[in-house]
Amino acid sequence: MSSSQYQRVIVPPMDEYNQRLVNYVHPGDWVNPKPVDCYDLVVIGAGTAGLVTAAGAAGIGVGLKVALIERHLMGGDCLNVGCVPSKCLIRSSRVVAEMRNAAAFGVKVPDNIEVDFPAVMERMRRLRAGISHHDSAKRFKDTYGIDIFLGNGRFTGDDTIEVNDTTLKFKKAVIATGARAVRPRVEGMEEAGYLTNETVFSLTERPNRLAVIGGGPIGCELAQSFRRLGCEVVLFHRGSHILNKEDADAADIVQKVFLKEGIRLVLGAKLNRVEKTEAGKTLHFNSCTGLEESVTVDEILIGAGRAPNVEGLNLELVGVEYDQRKGVKVNDYLETTNPKIYAAGDICMDWKF
Repeated sequence: MSSSQYQRVIVPPMDEYNQRLVNYVHPGDWVNPKPVDCYDLVVIGAGTAGLVTAAGAAGIGVGLKVALIERHLMGGDCLNVGCVPSKCLIRSSRVVAEMRNAAAFGVKVPDNIEVDFPAVMERMRRLRAGISHHDSAKRFKDTYGIDIFLGNGRFTGDDTIEVNDTTLKFKKAVIATGARAVRPRVEGMEEAGYLTNETVFSLTERPNRLAVIGGGPIGCELAQSFRRLGCEVVLFHRGSHILNKEDADAADIVQKVFLKEGIRLVLGAKLNRVEKTEAGKTLHFNSCTGLEESVTVDEILIGAGRAPNVEGLNLELVGVEYDQRKGVKVNDYLETTNPKIYAAGDICMDWKF
């Protein structure tokens, strides 16, 4: 493999739909172009912020030369492991909930509604693949004239970025590398294994028992979806109320609905350790009562915050200040502490996906 190419990406399960997805957003036969002498703008990260920034700059119509770098899947979290797949799952779960409540609308349905979980997930993969061409490497190259580089980008100087073994020179740059799920520091969690938004949408079989860690938007929407699809769900949240950053009245309504739908809420939770046993994954915790309890599940889903993807960029080299928790420091104009470099999206925002 030449340095202008990048390794093949696999999105499990590698069925026809995920193969189609990869063919669009990280094609295995892609060859990185020969760079121009100097780009007007180089964008690192082809998620929502990066795609919009690159397309906007290239579409101004004044001959700007733009390069876009992506190490994994174009489309970022939104297309691949966020907005699109989660809303597909929510839609299927909402159908189940509406059918169970059909009598309230004068509609009779069988009591024993069955959920075909593999079919639910296949539908999600089909719909995701069906719209993935909008974020494809080929589309952004052909439609906007953007040079697409698949590989790891990092700053090597005040006006240079290296992708694989190729150096790109720039006048301005944008960091749009996004964020990822915070890995929990709980004894035994790594050994037991867990899901995040990056892996949960690769499930093909429904876990009968699911523990969700985190009562924010991600944890709540997935907890409710899996509950409606037939899982026993226990939701752990360290606060006294789920969605504690949202409007209190709205959060209270959601909490009451969760309890009505059979989601077990453990509020004021402190996870002590996790054990993997023959029965499953056992979480030992203290709730607001202060007593240590335990619950055994089949899978653990982590949705307790986001960490910015600042590693490996050489930000110190170019004088870009950042915080490991909050991300890159920017002003109201998204300027970093280096006047040539901007940041956009989850890498620099307090309110992340």
